Formats: sequence, C-alpha cells, structure tokens
Amino acid sequence: MADVTAIRIGIIGCADIARKVSRAIQLAPNATLSAVASRTFEKAERFARANGFPPEAKIYGSYEALLDDSEIDAVYLPLPTSLHRTWAVRVAQKKKHLLMEKPVALNVAEFDEIVAACDANGVQIMDGTMWLHHPRTHKMSEFLNNEELFGQLRMVHSCFTFGGDQDFLKNDIRVKPDLDRLGALGDAGWYGIGSILFAAKYELPTTVIAQQGPVFNEAGVLLSCGASLHWDDGKVANFYCSFLSNLTMTVTAIGTTGTLHFADHVIPYEEHEASFTTSVRPRLNDLVTGWESKPSEHTIVTDIPQEAVMVKEFSSLVANIKRNGAKPDQKWPTISRKIQLILDAVTASIEKGFQAVDIVS
Repeated sequence: MADVTAIRIGIIGCADIARKVSRAIQLAPNATLSAVASRTFEKAERFARANGFPPEAKIYGSYEALLDDSEIDAVYLPLPTSLHRTWAVRVAQKKKHLLMEKPVALNVAEFDEIVAACDANGVQIMDGTMWLHHPRTHKMSEFLNNEELFGQLRMVHSCFTFGGDQDFLKNDIRVKPDLDRLGALGDAGWYGIGSILFAAKYELPTTVIAQQGPVFNEAGVLLSCGASLHWDDGKVANFYCSFLSNLTMTVTAIGTTGTLHFADHVIPYEEHEASFTTSVRPRLNDLVTGWESKPSEHTIVTDIPQEAVMVKEFSSLVANIKRNGAKPDQKWPTISRKIQLILDAVTASIEKGFQAVDIVS
C-alpha cells in the first residue's frame, strides 16, 4: 500500500536523466512515483515499464493532463532548457512544487520569470544539482568554514569534462541550438561554477572573464569553454568544461592554511560512499625530497545515493509547506540564480571578445 504521507511526484518528459531520478524518487523514503507524462501515451508507457514504475503510477499522453491531476503534489521537469520557462511557469500556476533540471533557464531573465511564478503560487523550486545533497558536501563545508584548519579562501580550480562520441556530438539535445543552446557551459559549466560558489560561501565574484579558445559546433553551440572569476579581496577561481575531453570532475580549493581536493565531484566513484582529501599546513622534509605530512582522506557513507537524498530533502520542504503552511525555502533558488548570473556573464564575456564582465546581482 502506498504511503499516504509521501509526496506524490509526477515526471514530465522522458529524458535519459529521468531514468536516474525516477529511481531516486522510489528510493527516497518520503516520496512516491505517481505519474509520468510524455507527448504520446505510448512513449510514457514504455518509459514507466522500462524503469520499474509502481503499478498504481498514472500514465499520461500529454504534459497538460499530468498538470491537471489534483493528486500530484510536485513535478520533476527534465525537459530541454529551451522549454523550461514555459513548462516551469505552468507547473507553478497549477500549484505544484518544482524539481527541475539544470540549467534552470537560458538566462537570468527567464530564471526570474520562473521563480516569480513559484513565489506567486507558494511552491518550492529546487534545481537537480545532486552533489550538493550528498553528506560528503556537508562535511567538506565544515572544513572550508573552519578558519583554523582552512583559513581564508584564496583560489578554486574546478574541471568537469567528458568526451562525447560522434552520436552525442551530432544528436544530443545539449548540442542543439533550439533545445539547449548553452551547450557545455550550461550542462557541465553549471557544476564548475556551483563548486566555486560553494567554496566561496556563495559570495558572488566582482568580475568574470571568459578564457580564450572556446570551441563551438557548426550550429554555434559551445562544446568547451572556461572562465576565471575574481573577487575584490583578491581571491580567484577558474573552471573549465567540455564535451571534447577525457572524463574528469575535479575540484581543488586552496586556503591560507589548508587545501581541499576531491576528484569525483559530480558523480561519486561509489554510490554509497564518497571521499575527499584535506591538507593542513603541510611540510616538506629537510632535504625537500618528499612530504613529511601528507593529505588526510575522509570517507563519508550514505544509506541512499545523492540523487535520492536530493529527492528526500525536496520532499521534506514540500511536506512542510503542504502540512504546516511553511513558506518555500529560498536557499535553493538563491543558489541557482547566482550560478545563472555567472553563466550569463561568461556568455557575455565571450561575445565581447573575452573582456571582463561585472557581476550585478
């Protein structure tokens, strides 16, 4: 029997990432997978069958039909970015809470339209950045916030790349200008920017400068790019993202007394545990032939994978609104908007010939 207290989530769209999130919804203890909608009933039915939906889950042949279902509390939206503004606003207007894929929008103006609709209708919005919900992330935050161990942040380097095959580079929605025109910047760069802001305690930089040498496909979609971020207090950061390079997802944050590093940023090597290393005031030996103090490794175990933790935390927020009359939590859209601002700045810097672009919040 279904848990009547669980948050009932419907999925609009059968994107590949929805396979992972549909599983996460079923693993989350306070959520239930209640429906899926596609542009045809047959496609939605195939998706539900292939991904082990519960027998009571509803199948819809249109997005509108799912939105009209009064028994659905929240919607997971994995549609292409070009469709986000239209459908996210409709989800909010139907008073349904919104978990959506990143990038949230094509630019910050669209982002603000989506959030305004959510605010007007009292619904929670959260983007699908899974790594932020892993318990490892909370432990890393404790280290970064420890002034004795880490000191003051000076520099962050973040890299997320993977080599798309010829089919990906020709046919994936992330290389199509009418579907996801932000390309690698919106898909992989979102994570790099997010990790930098995480290390900087979400303090926005003053300026952003795109690195020279971005690669575009024939349709004008970014396949690789990078940028540097600069703060008035002297700290700096850089990120690189690409669909053309070996799979790499590293983050290094350097403080005045400590360093944090992890090499499986976006997706942990293992589903139920993840590690990071810290180094505090390291020393070299007397002959400078090696290190006397080596980095410490910290491994964090989780009962459910990070994507299920994300669904659990989202569902908890929805339940608090639904049952206790709470206001939507502004933490998550605030973080998302800051990332979106920097995406816009990188794009503008490229268009302006790699000039510095000021961040105006």
